[in-house]
Amino acid sequence: MATNSLKGMIAAAVNKGVTEARARIFGHVLNPTGQRSTHKLLRKKLIGDKVAEWYPYDIKKDDPLIMARQEQERLSKLEMLKRRGKGPPKKGQGRRAAKRNK
Repeated sequence: MATNSLKGMIAAAVNKGVTEARARIFGHVLNPTGQRSTHKLLRKKLIGDKVAEWYPYDIKKDDPLIMARQEQERLSKLEMLKRRGKGPPKKGQGRRAAKRNK
């Protein structure tokens, strides 16, 4: 009986040594207890740079002349709509207020 336990102990030690060597060679994380670890999550590549590369650079955000021209176009369109009576209502004069006042 003592020889079986000795063989078992030797086999377990050899198995442990082989497992540690394998982890060291292949760059794996050794987790003999099997507890949950964040290693798998942290090992993933970050994707922020790839996502940023996907979208083209927008020159409108840097050029104040383009932004001013767009704002001027927006204001002129709003003025035209107001002259036709299609502009936004004054505060408290909208559809919801009209329903409430009936």
